[in-house]
Amino acid sequence: MCTLSLQAAALSPTAIITIPMLLLFFGLMIGVGFACRKHATNVDGFVLGGRNVGPWLTAFAFGTSYFSAVIFVGYAGQFGWDFGLASTWIGLGNAFIGSLLAWAVLGRRTRVMTQHLGSKTMPDFFEKRYDSKKLKTIASVIVFLFLIPYTASLYNGLSSLFNNVFAIPYWVVVLVMAVLTGVYVIFGGYMATAINDFIQGVIMLVGIITVVAAVLTQNGGFTAATETLSAKEGAPFTSLVGPSPVALLMVVLLTSLGTWGLPQMVGKFYSIKDEGSIKKGTIISTVFAIVVAGGCYFLGGFGRLYSDKVPRTEEGKVLFDKIIPVMLQDLAPVVVALIIVLVLAASMSTLSSLVLTSSSTLTLDVIKPMAEKKGAFSEKKSVLIMRGFIVFFVAISAAIAILKDSVWADTMFIGQMMGVSWGALAGAFLAPFLYGLYWKKTTRTAVAVSFAFGVGLELLQLCIGMGWLSVKGVPVLEFVFTNSLYSGVFAMMGGLVLVPLVSLFTKGTRPTDVEEKFACYKKQVVTNQKTSLG
Repeated sequence: MCTLSLQAAALSPTAIITIPMLLLFFGLMIGVGFACRKHATNVDGFVLGGRNVGPWLTAFAFGTSYFSAVIFVGYAGQFGWDFGLASTWIGLGNAFIGSLLAWAVLGRRTRVMTQHLGSKTMPDFFEKRYDSKKLKTIASVIVFLFLIPYTASLYNGLSSLFNNVFAIPYWVVVLVMAVLTGVYVIFGGYMATAINDFIQGVIMLVGIITVVAAVLTQNGGFTAATETLSAKEGAPFTSLVGPSPVALLMVVLLTSLGTWGLPQMVGKFYSIKDEGSIKKGTIISTVFAIVVAGGCYFLGGFGRLYSDKVPRTEEGKVLFDKIIPVMLQDLAPVVVALIIVLVLAASMSTLSSLVLTSSSTLTLDVIKPMAEKKGAFSEKKSVLIMRGFIVFFVAISAAIAILKDSVWADTMFIGQMMGVSWGALAGAFLAPFLYGLYWKKTTRTAVAVSFAFGVGLELLQLCIGMGWLSVKGVPVLEFVFTNSLYSGVFAMMGGLVLVPLVSLFTKGTRPTDVEEKFACYKKQVVTNQKTSLG
């Protein structure tokens, strides 16, 4: 049956164009993985690329880890439907808050202090910055638990697009993506991931520009499409702030400020090469985000033009994950083929970053300290264990994605699935990491409170979303737990308030050698007048 379906699909013009593009794409990814083996022989090379990665690779690695199929298929569809053209503000927020401001505030300080402390992961930073192995262990568990559903959500954006072109089971698509991503990360480590991220980023840039142009052309151009949308759905969906400004603000904050506390995003700053790379990387990353994120949400804003074609549940609820695929299904075969490669590139780039972050955290922050109590733990053994955990994370996330498509179908949309994970990680880590870089008076107790508050809030959100708890009748809680986006924002903002407040009352848990840790910022360096006037 599968063979016959493939033969039938291969006769379509889209499939004929797509197959060679996919084969070329896969071959290139695997080739880069094998070529980068020499950079992945020790822990520093495997996890950080030897802290010698230039601006273009770092900026594209940051951007492609940020924007995946979750953004293109899930968020763009859902929020474009909810807010209309005002959803473009989400993309611009991602560019200027999630990219430009993140690089400006975190980039240099993260690179300097993590090298000074010798930390390779975010949990490792918490241990060395706050003198607490317990904080490292707790942070590692949080990363482990909440990156898995985030990782699983990446696959689901592929389902509808691939089924429109290839009559093959969804689990086959998931398996192919998982195996290929696992192979190049296992062989080449961070450097292979960074180079492939650059290639995948170029594909995403070209793809987004092409698909936005194609959809606008299909609807008579920007002016005609906007007028049709306004006439069909009402003026709010073409207005500056959309029909729900407060909800829009919540989405902008979570998806933009949240990157400041995500270990797979902040980790990119650990490996950047030098001062010049930070400056260039800031600009490159921001422009990339404007095009990719801005383009995705702008495209999603026209989703309601296809309201009569969008599938719905038996209760009449729109299946948000299907909106973007419906918008694209009637485009020219070459455009559809490019979109499929685009979504695959977006998913694989984020997947590679997540599994590398998960495996390195579990190996270096949990397994290695336990093993070293019994004897030496070599660099070679560390890299080998990390490779083993990459296989584990890829396998378990793929299994969850397949179960979600079959057993748990339609119980949770991509945006909601990602929201709980994103909210818990950013809510727990953003404040302790940011204050850890800037404020000497941050205490261990305050960090622990932030961990508990962020994770606790999202676990409550999960229980409420699953129907195990109810907050009906309590207005404040009803607002906070409207969905994972709202609770995620409150988790982040709560941490930013709680950490300094708790620190003022727990001075006894302040690290004793904090001056030495901040001495790295006072170290004098020699430069030329082209860089600084002195």
